[in-house]
Amino acid sequence: MAVYVYAITPATHPLRLDGITGVGEPAEELRVVTEGDLAAVVSDAPDGLRAKRRDVIAHQTVLQELLGQAGVLPLRFGALAPDDDAVRDALKERADNYRDRLAALHGCTEFHLKASCDEDVLLRDVLRQSDEARRMNEEIRSGQGGQDLKVSLGELVAAGVDARRESLAAGVVEALRPMAREIREADASGDDFVSVSFLVERERQNAFLEREADLAEQFGDEFSFRLHGPLPPYSFV
Repeated sequence: MAVYVYAITPATHPLRLDGITGVGEPAEELRVVTEGDLAAVVSDAPDGLRAKRRDVIAHQTVLQELLGQAGVLPLRFGALAPDDDAVRDALKERADNYRDRLAALHGCTEFHLKASCDEDVLLRDVLRQSDEARRMNEEIRSGQGGQDLKVSLGELVAAGVDARRESLAAGVVEALRPMAREIREADASGDDFVSVSFLVERERQNAFLEREADLAEQFGDEFSFRLHGPLPPYSFV
């Protein structure tokens, strides 16, 4: 039977699994597969597994419980292996890599931050800061500019907005960088100008949260900061 894999841990992890159940309906029983100084928390994989709410929550619950006991390498929802022997083989073959990442993640959790603002805010900034953009905009509004001028203004403003987004993102990341052990940036989408994950040591979580709150206040009401965490450190496995 296929095996569902939740996390990799040191074999010395407490691995207290009583009262915790896995994915599936009825919920599958958890067990531990050990190879040398590493272990994997697994269960039988139910047939036709899909990312249903109940199963996603079960996966997250297992990881949160394990994280509360000691460090883990969390696997994303849906990680499967053919059987327990295949799990042991993977632990053996990639033992050095797993040990390195467990050491890097020891005592840490992940926080994910997205920040956004309306494009109109950025457009106003560009027009306020660019003499050339203001001049072109005024000519167009007065009826003196033709289509070519409108195209040129659009290109100038678009480049300015992109530069402003990059500047804002860099400012956010640099302000929080000293509070994190590692950082992973992702492509922002929509009105977001930054999407970044921070690996934060548990004893620095409160300081990180305070720094993020201060930063959001400095940016002001026109900006929306959305911080999620603490989370299993998926982005750093």
